[in-house]
Amino acid sequence: MSEIIGSQPDMEVVGVAPDPLVARDLIKQTNPDVLTLDVEMPKMDGLDFLEKLMRLRPMPVLMVSSLTERGSEITMRALELGAVDFVTKPKLSIKSGMQEYTDLIADKIRAASKARIKPRMAQVVDANKGPVGELPMVRNPLTSSEKLIIIGASTGGTEAIKNFLVQMPSDCPGILITQHMPEGFTRSFAKRLDGLCKISVMEAAGGERVLPGHAYIAPGHSHLLLARSGANYVTKLDDGPPVNRHRPSVDVLFRSAATFAGKNAVGVILTGMGKDGAVGMLEMKNAGAYNFAQDEATCVVFGMPREAIAVGATHEVGPLNELPSKVLNYLATHGSRALRV
Repeated sequence: MSEIIGSQPDMEVVGVAPDPLVARDLIKQTNPDVLTLDVEMPKMDGLDFLEKLMRLRPMPVLMVSSLTERGSEITMRALELGAVDFVTKPKLSIKSGMQEYTDLIADKIRAASKARIKPRMAQVVDANKGPVGELPMVRNPLTSSEKLIIIGASTGGTEAIKNFLVQMPSDCPGILITQHMPEGFTRSFAKRLDGLCKISVMEAAGGERVLPGHAYIAPGHSHLLLARSGANYVTKLDDGPPVNRHRPSVDVLFRSAATFAGKNAVGVILTGMGKDGAVGMLEMKNAGAYNFAQDEATCVVFGMPREAIAVGATHEVGPLNELPSKVLNYLATHGSRALRV
């Protein structure tokens, strides 16, 4: 890791700590722009250290996680505690792709260095009501299976998606989500969300009928697309090459929504590094979809929303805590005849 970071012309390793106790002192001495933090460390659990750090000295943290089920679950918790993003430890066979791995780490550190870090505030979540203090829900439940919500996110997106989904009513339109995340982590992410939300959240397997009150998350190994089977919307997986350096790619999902849903889709682009999703969201808009973007003030990284706004793909821009109500209000006033009052 030190060699990778040190090889970048715009980065410098100012300290290396073998455990959190040493890290605590080094942080005071060196005041780093970004901290890379191993999930598993001696002398103190990585999560305990992260929680204390984000409470006492908030700073951009990039987690380094193992490609295991336990590693993915710990990483999900780390993102909830305030970590900006994570990278996985390389497999033994990474040598052939070492440059790609180096570029990935460097890009994530650059993004983390620009991230907006806010002091962590305790949030009480009720599985039946969502987070305490949320905006009131739209009074009209939505039961139309024709309308769809299509979401794309990257850096900072796991928490943004959670905050969006916990405000969705149990009979909201079907939701398809692409979050840049490696294979294995998407399953843990979906499982965690399913326990917090009123809707059902699952990792897409491909071929599922898209149902109201359900959210389908792109698995880390494949692009997620929307397709049709007769009169029904269904999910489709594609293991084709990365798009915008990502698989799953937000552009791939958005383009499929433009093709098969058109004006029945509502697009939402959330915090993220890079430009993935901008062109696909513009195609959605041109096909009749109505699109929302998270504003700069509430994004961890404003890259993806900024690019979508720049190309003219969005209709409305707003803070994260208002987007669920904005989307539901739009659907309540532009829903199909299946809308129940």
